[in-house]
This record gives sequence, structure tokens and C-alpha cells, in this order.
Amino acid sequence: MFDYKQHITEDAAVLLPVKLPNVTSNINVLMKRIDLVHPIISGNKWYKMKYNIVEMNRLGIDTLLTFGGAYSNHIHAAARAGKIFGFKTIGLLRGEEHLPLNETLKSAVDDGMELHYIDRATFRERESEEFLNSIKNKYGNVYILPVGGTNKIALKGCAEIVEQIDIDYDYICSASGSGGTFAGIVAGLNGNSKGIAFPALKGGGFLKEVISNLVFEYSGKQFSNWSLNTDYHFGGFAKLTKELVEFTKEFEKLNGFELDYIYTNKMMFGIAELIQSGYFKPGETIVAIHSGGIQGNIGMQRNIEKVLS
Repeated sequence: MFDYKQHITEDAAVLLPVKLPNVTSNINVLMKRIDLVHPIISGNKWYKMKYNIVEMNRLGIDTLLTFGGAYSNHIHAAARAGKIFGFKTIGLLRGEEHLPLNETLKSAVDDGMELHYIDRATFRERESEEFLNSIKNKYGNVYILPVGGTNKIALKGCAEIVEQIDIDYDYICSASGSGGTFAGIVAGLNGNSKGIAFPALKGGGFLKEVISNLVFEYSGKQFSNWSLNTDYHFGGFAKLTKELVEFTKEFEKLNGFELDYIYTNKMMFGIAELIQSGYFKPGETIVAIHSGGIQGNIGMQRNIEKVLS
């Protein structure tokens, strides 16, 4: 195992009770602050990347190639991981280059990441054998990490999130993008307690199959103690409403820390509404995962201001 502890502080991922705006109940809501393990390689990005870095080292490969969009927390985190752990990074970005670079991409370049842009049609084919072969031909012997950092190896790290929760609880909740974090959580639960995933994108029902397949590929097991709630995408990925923004700002006032505006705020809004609707039983305990991504809030400011105007 490579030595990560001088840079990553998993013990900082404290479990805190939180208050929800306009919610009065005897449901216990706590937040697992995995966003605190590192300011840049934050939250689930670290847990998904951790054992992929181990595997890359085992294979003797010195370059990580991965994918993302212009505001990708994963691209941001992968670049910083390469800088502090001493490997090269290449980011293949969806769409065309726009200059000047936004803060996310500027930071990635400053951390040594080599950026290349691919058109959206080609990006959709990024998992095809033909495309992967073209990458090998162009970039050589690179370690390919899928978009969002999600693969079977990533689940091992995400399962450790569950191991690091040292209380009894009834539900564990996570936002979901590519499905890898929640799949690791399901595997880590191993049939105990219940899990709810809150997809951040519209039409997230497809993640049920993705998560099931990832869990089975990783563990050889299938579990029925989890579900998707697709009601809280607020119009789609990175979409906002005035109600959501006001909820997020009020949450921050009540609890003294930020949520990100793409994933965790939607999950927390969903949890609050489910409590109000009586979905959870009195006295139950919910653990919500703060998956990080706070740096993305800078890029969301224009959208935030727009919905509030």
C-alpha cells in the first residue's frame, strides 16, 4: 500500500449531527464528513481513487488517464493526486476548449495535468473497445480510470466509508452520479441497514442496473436493502431552483458548513422532505454522506444568482 497518510486524513471524516431547515422531528440525522479528508482530493473522489492508485503502482504504470467535463471534481482531484503522489495525469474532456480556463481546469493544469478535448459523440463512446485501443495507441501504457472514477476497484475504497461509521443506524444516504460511490456503500453494508441513493441527474433510474452490476462484479452478491429515489434532481444535472438554493443557504447557516450545489444539497433536501412526509419511523437514525465537491460551488455562482434574481 502506498503511503498516503501524510497527505490524506481519513480520521478527519467526522460524524456530526445536523439540523434540517424547517424540519422538526425525532429522526436523528447525521452527516459523515468525508469531504474533510483532503481539501482537493475530497470526499468520494479519494475513496474511489485510493485503490486505483495502488493498482496503477502494482502494474508499474506512471500515468493516469481519465475523463470528465469542464467543471469535473474528479478531474480536479485526479490532477492533485498526481501532483502529490508523483504520477503523471491526462484528462480527456467532453466538448471544446474555452479560454480562459475556469478555476477547476486551471487548477488541474497547474497541478500538471495534460488536457485534451474530445467531441461529445466520441466522448459517449469512451468505453468502446475501439476507443480504448485508440487511447493506448496515442498515449501509450496509461492507467485508464473511467469517468467519475467509477470501476470495480473503486468500490473497495467506498466500502470503507461504511466501515468508518462507528454507530448503529437505520439508513445511509448518498448522492449519486456515476453510481460507484453508492455501489461501494451497498457492498460495505453487506445486507445490513438500508441505503438510499439520490441521483443528481434527470432520468437517473438507469443507475439501478449500473449499481446492481457493480455490486455483483465486486462482491459476487446481490442485495435488496437499498433503493433509488429519483425525485430530487431539480431538472437535471447541475440544475437549481430557488427553493433548493434557499434550502442550501439555510442549511449552511444552521450547521456552519457548506454543501455542494450539484450533489449533496439535493440529497439533503430529499431527506428533509422524506422526513416531513413520514417516510422514516420515529426514532430512526439516518447517516448522510457529504461527498465533497465544494470547489464546484465557484462555478455554480452564476446559476445560483440567476435563480435567486
